[in-house]
Amino acid sequence: MFEIISLISKWMLPALVVFIPLYAIFKKVPIYESFVEGAKEGFPTAISIIPHLVAMMVAVAVFRDTGAMQFYLHFLSPITSLFHIPNEVIPIGLLRPISGIGSLAFVESIYREFGPDSFLGNLASTIQASSDTTLYVLTVYFGAVGIKRSLYALKVGLWADFIGFVASLIVCSLMF
Repeated sequence: MFEIISLISKWMLPALVVFIPLYAIFKKVPIYESFVEGAKEGFPTAISIIPHLVAMMVAVAVFRDTGAMQFYLHFLSPITSLFHIPNEVIPIGLLRPISGIGSLAFVESIYREFGPDSFLGNLASTIQASSDTTLYVLTVYFGAVGIKRSLYALKVGLWADFIGFVASLIVCSLMF
């Protein structure tokens, strides 16, 4: 079964790269012109996202550099030890809703220290893949289209991130 999944994953992206232009030719869609038109429409959106992106990057830097993250890790350590959650993956769970790159830095440090195929490496990868950058999505994308009332989306997104973290712990504990 693993070999079949591995084979499918190896060929999925090349198949899509071939399929999409062939489908467009079959439907007589002007590929280059459509691409250029889409790029023109996307440029103003990219420009409008920049202030929100800068604000999010500053917030992440402040969270890390002020020691707030270390404070939360110290505060959460009794709870995490009670549930046998490795301390090395807590920063990933805390940072992933805020910043994908910030949490990826912790994943990379786990890879360097413990190896990518270790339990912690597998757990870090699973947590990274099972959650999303909720605050980034709300700030950048909702801000770009002018959505102001995002409380419900925030609640659902953070709840989904928490469930992804817990599910990663359970699945990795059972599988690895």
